[in-house]
Amino acid sequence: MRIGIRRENKNEWERRTPLTPDDVGRLIKDGIEIWLQPSPIRIFTDEEYKNVGAVISEDLSTCPIILALKEIPTGLLESGKTYIFFSHTIKGQKHNMPMLKRMMELKCQLIDYELIANDKGQRLIFFGNYAGLAGMINTFWALGKRLEWEGIPNFFSAIKLAHEYKSLKEAKSYIAETADRVQNEGIPFVLSPLICGFAGYGNVSQGAQEIFDLFPHEQVTPSEITSITALSKSAQNKLFKVVFKEEDMVEPLDPAGNFELQDYYKNPRKYRPRFENYLPYLTILVNCIYWDARYPRLVTLDYLKHAYSKPHPPPLRIIGDISCDIEGSIQCTVKATNPGNPVYVYNPLNFTVTDGWKGFGPVIMAVDNLPCELPKEASEFFGKVLMPFIPKLIKAAFDVPFEKLNLPDEIHRAVILHKGELTPKYKHLSKYL
Repeated sequence: MRIGIRRENKNEWERRTPLTPDDVGRLIKDGIEIWLQPSPIRIFTDEEYKNVGAVISEDLSTCPIILALKEIPTGLLESGKTYIFFSHTIKGQKHNMPMLKRMMELKCQLIDYELIANDKGQRLIFFGNYAGLAGMINTFWALGKRLEWEGIPNFFSAIKLAHEYKSLKEAKSYIAETADRVQNEGIPFVLSPLICGFAGYGNVSQGAQEIFDLFPHEQVTPSEITSITALSKSAQNKLFKVVFKEEDMVEPLDPAGNFELQDYYKNPRKYRPRFENYLPYLTILVNCIYWDARYPRLVTLDYLKHAYSKPHPPPLRIIGDISCDIEGSIQCTVKATNPGNPVYVYNPLNFTVTDGWKGFGPVIMAVDNLPCELPKEASEFFGKVLMPFIPKLIKAAFDVPFEKLNLPDEIHRAVILHKGELTPKYKHLSKYL
């Protein structure tokens, strides 16, 4: 029984790994061989894996199962292998269709972590909370930079980017110090009230809120934000938080209709957007929602053009688009960024973007691989949730018909390709090929 772990080399920032040395050591004790490609940037060294009994080898051809995180270049795919990684194919993503097609030609199995879920559809293997943690740190960093450029003294300027801290613990410690200053000394009156809106309430949002909650704050409902003013009690010594759910983002087209969550998921055309009613009150918007083209956007270009054409632009300084769907729910997210160049300013009047935090319009933080900024903690968490599935994957015989695969339902539902064929649940992907 042998598993290979591919070296991540999509970019210089990807230092994560699906299994830590501790995870690998436990599997080896259970009789499973683990082979890893060498990596100069992986957060855990090759030596750490060798010390627990792993084999470090460039050649993984003898490994029937290959674990990875990011997409695998088509030239590196091998015939008949079972690959498990985030494939980013289930929306028919154009840039990954050649990879999917090549896997079909090579008669491979493809299992996508993103699709491993329980009977309720809740994902079981994910990095989402770490995307939220890193995304909120970067959003506060961007706020500090923006306010500095505007000439507004502020405590947020002391916050660094997530990857500039040695650990999540260190990041939280530094942010807690900034939070103490907000509580004791207050924010400038011109910033008050500082309201941060979170679109969504899942793993990503919970991670982002974990960082936000280090600050003294008051949580309010969407309907209450219109009544918060700079003169509100202690408004300068705390931040305000509002979490938006689906019913806050849309309303039924039928004036007599009621919002029903499952109906909205199934029939989004029966609803119209209303989220822009709240935007004039937000200083920060943190986007944490899943989105596809069937659903209304949260922020449109038309809204931004109208809002920023007024004599006094809205207080919205930063959009932390953690979900990072290009031209998606945040329409002005026109490109993804990376940890080395994480933000740009979107000018709503001429539809242009300028890297950095200087210029007219909101600052957009759109790093598309945020968990890699907290590589150690993110890898430890990921390995913890992945480990229970490894023995079950090892025992599966993939040469049988798909319906007879000896896999737990959670994994069986996540098989996109079996022996090079799209499985019944994912036949629709053929139209994108």
